Order: sequence, then structure tokens, then C-alpha cells
Amino acid sequence: MFNNRVDAGQQLASALEQLTPSRPLVLALPRGGVVVGAEVARRLACPLDVLLVKKLRAPENPELALGAVCEDGSPFINEGVARATGADKTYIEMELSRRRYEMGEQRRRYRSFKPRITPAGMTAIIVDDGLATGATMIAAVQSVALETPHRLIVAAPVAALHTVETIGAMKEVDEILCLLTPKSFGGVGQFYRNFNQVTDDEVVDILRRFV
Repeated sequence: MFNNRVDAGQQLASALEQLTPSRPLVLALPRGGVVVGAEVARRLACPLDVLLVKKLRAPENPELALGAVCEDGSPFINEGVARATGADKTYIEMELSRRRYEMGEQRRRYRSFKPRITPAGMTAIIVDDGLATGATMIAAVQSVALETPHRLIVAAPVAALHTVETIGAMKEVDEILCLLTPKSFGGVGQFYRNFNQVTDDEVVDILRRFV
């Protein structure tokens, strides 16, 4: 169990320090991943940026990801989850539209004072507060890999074991680091004593510290 995202980030940072990444750049997934990523960036004394990726929510179950969409608008769809939840093409297009709009709002807030950092030639460390289905992280990896980082590391305090195996097998990923990979995984929040929702205002406050 982690006390909260700050505690999880500090523990994750300690593990990442052992990898001694060259020219690290922490790319955190909002919103919860930014709290974790800030602790990593602070420990590694490196830049922090947000990586805008939105989960595509399954019908009748918004906590379940049937895919994700990146800042450039490109989607990743888990066809198995889409079929199992009855998400047809019309539903997916509507969900894509909603999530792209929300991401546009976040972009206006987050990028207004802090320009985007390109990971080209750097060690890109993509951080989230946990990985369940992995759909959002898979989309994030595919997006970052197109910008030719020197290395690409995926890091999270906790993840479902099958998700770690799936992401670790991606050709774009040089290394994946997760502190906990429990066999019994009901959701990320069950491994935090405090898993309160993070607001956009909190994300902005954190990003301002790294300008």
C-alpha cells in the first residue's frame, strides 16, 4: 500500500535512480500521474511535462478503458474490450469527440505558460499513478516513440501483471518499472490509502514549479 501519490512517487523515484537514466525527461499522464511524476522529476533533477492522453470510457463502465486518444488526436482501440462492452463504431466516435474536446481544454490550461518539451534524444520516462488495462499507456508509448527519444521507460507504482507483460513486450519500450505487480488486481485505487481525485488546478500548480 502507498499512503498517497506523493509517497508512491518518492518510492518510484528511488527505484528509477538506480537506472541512472541519461538526459531524463519525465512525461506524466494527467492528472494523477503528474503528482507521482513530480516526485520523480524532483529526485532526478530533470524537466517535467505532461503527456496528454485520454482514456476512452467503456459504455456503462467509465472506469474501464476500451482505448485511448493522444494529444495529436490519434486513437488506440482495444478491440477485445470494445466487443465485450458493446462499443460500436458510433459510440467510439462520440467518445473520441468528447475526449478530444476535454483534452483541448487541458491543453489550453497546461500549455499556456509551459511550452511542450520534445523528448527527441532524451530518456523519456512516462509516468502514471498505476496501470490497469494499460490502454492509456500503450497510446502514450506509441505517441512518444514517434519523436525518437534516446530511450523510453514506462514507470508506475503499481500495475496489473498482464499489463506489465503486454507493455514490456512492446518494441518501443526499452524498460518498464513497476513497484507492485499483484496477481489480484481490482483497480489502481485499492493500493493507495488516499486516492483522492486530482484537479486541473493542482496539475497547474505542480507544472508551474518546473517552469
